[in-house]
Amino acid sequence: MAELTTIARPYAKAAFDFAVEHQTVEKWSEMLGFAALVSENESMQPLLTGDLSSHRLADLFISVCGEHVDKHGQNLLKVMAENGRLGVLPAVAKLYAEFRNEWAKEVEADVVSAIELTEEQQQQISVSLGKRLARKVKLNCSIDAGLIAGVIITAGDLVIDGSVRGKLSRLSDKLQS
Repeated sequence: MAELTTIARPYAKAAFDFAVEHQTVEKWSEMLGFAALVSENESMQPLLTGDLSSHRLADLFISVCGEHVDKHGQNLLKVMAENGRLGVLPAVAKLYAEFRNEWAKEVEADVVSAIELTEEQQQQISVSLGKRLARKVKLNCSIDAGLIAGVIITAGDLVIDGSVRGKLSRLSDKLQS
């Protein structure tokens, strides 16, 4: 995975710098997200690793993406095809999203709870995290009944485990030592 990130970073950074310069940050986010989905498609996988020439592969890939990718996005896809790097598009899209979030002072937080959170609870978590991280927080909520009760919040490197399962695990560790 580290190798993919190393390969993808220059493409993501170039796309992000171009997008900021031309004030099309969200448009590029959509284009790269769509292109990443196309590259992950089972029908496209054999073509990406096959014997097609880079020009033919780029033309095919761009035709599949259609109107979802503008001429600047098509140029990026052509360069990536020439370098045999279309397979790293998911990593490029992920890194681009990280650059965009950092630039916009935003962070995505994953919240796993034992039961569905109310709007008020989500708002409270969002505000508290926003103060702690000094960023605008977007929550991705999911449910895991195995937590028994409470929540686990993950935002980048920060992990807050307020679940009963986590507390029981920590208590067990203390009792064993």
